[in-house]
Amino acid sequence: MKKIPHAFVRPANSSLNLLSHREIEGVMNSESHTYELFRQCALAVLNTDSIEDDAAIIAEYFSDFSIHIIPQSRGIKLEVINAPASAFVDGKMIRGIQEHLFSVLRDIVYTHHKMSVGGRFDFNTADGITDSVFRILRNAGIVKANVQPHLVVCWGGHSIPRQEYDHTKHVGYQLGLRGLGIATGCGIGAMKGPMKGAVVGHGKQQIADGRYIGITEPGIIASESPNPTVNELVILPDIEKRLEAFVRLAHSIIVFPGGAGTAEEVLYLLGLLMHPANHSLQIPIIFSASEESAEYFQSLDKFIRFTLGEDATKYYEIIIDHPDIVAQRIQQGVEKVHRYRRNNSESYAYNWQLTIPDEFQQPFDPSHDNMKQLNLHRDQPDYQLAAELRRAFSGIVAGNVKANGIERIKKHGPYLLKGDSKLIEALEKLLVSFVQQGRMKLNGEYKPCYKLVS
Repeated sequence: MKKIPHAFVRPANSSLNLLSHREIEGVMNSESHTYELFRQCALAVLNTDSIEDDAAIIAEYFSDFSIHIIPQSRGIKLEVINAPASAFVDGKMIRGIQEHLFSVLRDIVYTHHKMSVGGRFDFNTADGITDSVFRILRNAGIVKANVQPHLVVCWGGHSIPRQEYDHTKHVGYQLGLRGLGIATGCGIGAMKGPMKGAVVGHGKQQIADGRYIGITEPGIIASESPNPTVNELVILPDIEKRLEAFVRLAHSIIVFPGGAGTAEEVLYLLGLLMHPANHSLQIPIIFSASEESAEYFQSLDKFIRFTLGEDATKYYEIIIDHPDIVAQRIQQGVEKVHRYRRNNSESYAYNWQLTIPDEFQQPFDPSHDNMKQLNLHRDQPDYQLAAELRRAFSGIVAGNVKANGIERIKKHGPYLLKGDSKLIEALEKLLVSFVQQGRMKLNGEYKPCYKLVS
């Protein structure tokens, strides 16, 4: 990996020249948490398309990287020092990466300013969190008024084999032919494939304004840098707000094979839909895989049936191969969502009607104590068990790829997960299958960050 010793870059979007002095001061202090957050996210964006998924390795190699906001009378510019050379061509920053870099600045500055000045974001109540997520998305230009439903959220792993990646591209191509937009976690693998396929589909249909939305958060962006296809990037404050952004924006959802992160997303989604307040809502969900990867959804489906019950399976459909059928079903689902929201005078752009219980909305800190205290027993409502299992998988993701989680595992050893013996046995079978399929880490031998005890 090479570095560019010194470079200056200005925003391509002139609106980013309009930062106030107070907003700039909140980031310029190199001792502040906000500056370090900005630096980490900026490095991740500049390291786009890297195959390295270990945030600690990236941070160590680029430990001398720094970035500074330089205010000027006619606007701002950024000074970057020892940045990844892959972000530049002939000494000039690649335009897409440049836009992503200023998206990072926009989101970090906006969120910091709203949180620190007069408590303008309310993260303590359900309505306050939902309103804050909406405002972050609106400020990023993600929420658009008077646009009929068209957005397909695609979830799946970043550590996937070639045939799975090709399958996601084929599905994306079929979605693109039907004029549908794509939103993913913005990284590589199953996040990149649908976008690349949709680009070709949109091109054939002469759709010039195709949407390829990347939704991320600071804890994960270092190991899942935005892929080059992303043309709209937004950074939410934490994983729970990122997940809320996905489900409130989605007009349908496709899940591709992945690992612990994908299981976390599925459990979050099913837990919401199984909540009594959400039974009437329309969110079409398809689990899609190639023939070679059919075992992944067979295992996940078996785990869901055992833990959450047969009722949970009515919310999704499993389609193996046949990308065209996947896209047809999704298009039909989006049309149903369109009719439902029109008939009920609901927003096309943001699903305000969805109820998100406290268990799913409040940030979960995957400390060793919190992981050990999870209620992994089946004698509770299904949606609450889904919330507990979601937190367990969230902790495993943290221990696998997030810098803070990796450091905790190094210091204190593996997380301890305790619960009902049969549930723990089912969880162990699922996690072992993920490890055997190479779904827990992109490079190198995987060492479990968890220990299961019944």
